[in-house]
Amino acid sequence: MNYKIITEASCDMPKEFQEQNDITILPIEVNFNGDLYPEGLPNDEFYNKLKTTGIIPKTSQPNQYKFENALNSYVNKKDWFILIVVISSDLAGTIAQAKNAVENLKMENAYICDSRVTTFAEGALIMELVKYIKSHKDATPEEVIVELERLKRMVHLYAVVTDLKYLKQGGRLSSTAYFAASALKIKPIISLDGGKVNNIAKKVGEKANEFLVECSRKRNKDYPIYFGHSANPPLIQNFIKKYSDKLDVDPENTPIYEIGCVVGTHAGPDCYGFVTFEGC
Repeated sequence: MNYKIITEASCDMPKEFQEQNDITILPIEVNFNGDLYPEGLPNDEFYNKLKTTGIIPKTSQPNQYKFENALNSYVNKKDWFILIVVISSDLAGTIAQAKNAVENLKMENAYICDSRVTTFAEGALIMELVKYIKSHKDATPEEVIVELERLKRMVHLYAVVTDLKYLKQGGRLSSTAYFAASALKIKPIISLDGGKVNNIAKKVGEKANEFLVECSRKRNKDYPIYFGHSANPPLIQNFIKKYSDKLDVDPENTPIYEIGCVVGTHAGPDCYGFVTFEGC
């Protein structure tokens, strides 16, 4: 059986991995106060525009037509099974567009997965699924779906939001809370699991990193830690280097992933953290 994975641009993963494994990522339109970018923006351009304009952009989910266009070549094609992995339905309505496309095309060889995560957590989920498919060449669609749903239950994202002004400007943090947190240099630590963004702690200075390290203790060491950042590599590099022993990683050979425009719109630059797989 051949497997084709389709996702959308809320999912962040290395371009090389995407191309090597023929993963289709549907673009998400970015709107900077009327300046439209239908195919989105490269991360460096996006964050530069975010910083220099002071505008909080809007993003638009892929519509039914875009999903249908990506699926057309595979409709009920013999020996092909399509896995559609989308952003958490608690964060966006993308899954409805995917379902409408599959129903309209009357596809019987497709499975739609509500990933319950986004950004490089969604990417990590897909990357681990690809590993499974490659190591289980005779796996049936039913077995692959079971593995995908198992990985989905395991994946967790933990991150520190360093610059709170983007949460404030986006309406996700009140002015009072913003000024209080800024004055005290408080950094919120968020988690992404169960489909929603959760504020799990508020720490000052290095205490934020120490709390982040504690979160890693629950991980299943059969899976790597996926580290990520938004437009500030030194932040995550320094974190990895300082806590490499406690995190049980090699700081010189640890891949680092980027947070793209969908999550970057809300978290802004200078957000950093990691994804782990917990449980079994």
